[in-house]
Amino acid sequence: MNPPLSRRRLLGGGAALGLATALPYDLAMAQAPGGNLRIGMTASAVPLSNGMPDQGAEGHRFMGITIYDQLVQWDLSMSDRPAPLRPGLATSWRVDPNNPKRWIFTLREGVKFHDGKVMTAEDVVFSYNRAFKNDAPEFDPRGSAQVRGRMPTLVNWYAEGPNTFIIETRTVDSLVPYGATWTGITHRAAWEAAGRDNDKFLQQPVGTGPFKLETFSIRERAILVRNPDYWEERRIPKVARLTLLPLPEANTRVAALRSNQVDFIEAPPPDAIPSLRQAGFNIVTNQYGHNWTWHLSLREGSPWRDVRVRRGANLAIDRTGMKEMLAGTMLEGGGLVPVGGPWNPVRSPRLTYDQAGAGRLLAEAGITPRTPLRTKVAISSSGSGQMQVLAMNEALQQQLKEVGIEITFEVFDWNSLLGTWREGAGAASVRGCDAINVSYTALDPFTAMVRLLKSDLTPPAANNWGYLNDPSYDAIINQVYETFDPAAQDALLKQLHDKVLDDALFLFVAHDMNPRAMHRRVQGFVQAQSWFQDLTPIGMGG
Repeated sequence: MNPPLSRRRLLGGGAALGLATALPYDLAMAQAPGGNLRIGMTASAVPLSNGMPDQGAEGHRFMGITIYDQLVQWDLSMSDRPAPLRPGLATSWRVDPNNPKRWIFTLREGVKFHDGKVMTAEDVVFSYNRAFKNDAPEFDPRGSAQVRGRMPTLVNWYAEGPNTFIIETRTVDSLVPYGATWTGITHRAAWEAAGRDNDKFLQQPVGTGPFKLETFSIRERAILVRNPDYWEERRIPKVARLTLLPLPEANTRVAALRSNQVDFIEAPPPDAIPSLRQAGFNIVTNQYGHNWTWHLSLREGSPWRDVRVRRGANLAIDRTGMKEMLAGTMLEGGGLVPVGGPWNPVRSPRLTYDQAGAGRLLAEAGITPRTPLRTKVAISSSGSGQMQVLAMNEALQQQLKEVGIEITFEVFDWNSLLGTWREGAGAASVRGCDAINVSYTALDPFTAMVRLLKSDLTPPAANNWGYLNDPSYDAIINQVYETFDPAAQDALLKQLHDKVLDDALFLFVAHDMNPRAMHRRVQGFVQAQSWFQDLTPIGMGG
């Protein structure tokens, strides 16, 4: 049997792989506290400032919804229920009653960019060209890689007058508003002022967001300042300045917080949480749409093509022990979305901890501790939503070995792992791995399920990394696309999720509780049930 999962292993896992724990020299140069909120991110670099940032959803959290606005936004003002959609730069959106493949967005009037120019529908067209039009002079390949897969049915977009933007889709697509939350809106004059150069634009971006970029150094920091003329008065930032620091190693983030070099850190290691509380730091957690899985290859030759292997591996995981190891900062994996909502209302017995049952299934497939299956998994060393990624994967490695599955890891930095995820199983970049550990946003039907399951959304179209190709999944998803009634759509999504659990398409491990640690002078933060967070209400006390 496995020994108990030890919380102490969380502090030892990184050291075993030779990860640095010393503070980077340049943190000493961070701005003094007061009107400056200094955040230690998990990212290994500052996310791109182009309106379509890299570094996963953490990049969007810190550099996407700060400098920029999108047509549709998430309401991040509440902590007691999942964040809903809200109007952003579009005050409303609707399907054309005469053509269900045509969406009409009515734009907010009088919104000004950071340089004082008024936004029009042509600016929205320009921004979508940057993201989706390969032959446009303004096309930004790095940004496009982050957002193209969010709107795979998009085929055309254009302005109808100064305040109307049109999106046309290849098929009827009820999920378009969710996709519109990802592309930041800028205007051509800013890009022209940067010499029509997307690299130079990173140093002088212009959006409409609540913060403006002051300085950008991709390996060191970004400094953002308050936009006092922001169009939504209640969201004009309380702080004068926001400093973002890439600190991918968890213990480095804790050391920076303790030494007063940052005010707010993402993902403190669980073993540090009691002592941080005792020292007077605030620890904030909340559930949200997130899943932490191994995404399994279903390509020819992959051992995960056998459903007995997939089911057996899921039964071999002690999720309750993992939760104890993480000091309660996770929910036991219940599928592609946490248990409790309309798509996944009750815990599946298929995700219980049953080593004996796992052994029986795997033995049927010819796998035992004496005749083991040996396979490789791609993981990251850190990253947004990856939680305590090294210790968690080491625990899984230990548990699976008990039932005859011997795992070796290929370790990537977070941004490289995301690139590998976008290229798909079988790509040279995956280095022979048959599974990949990438945590996913699960905020809406598309991000939670559709992009991972539909047969025509294999890379580079979207994130069906394992190349699932099953007409029965496609049939349900097509009904979801064509269903606009929320209750009817929820019923279809539950049917889809039940099928995913039946087929054990992923190794379901955890849902993050998104712990953050912050100095008590950080006031007004509301941790939304979302991957994204609103930094504008935060004020800095004495």
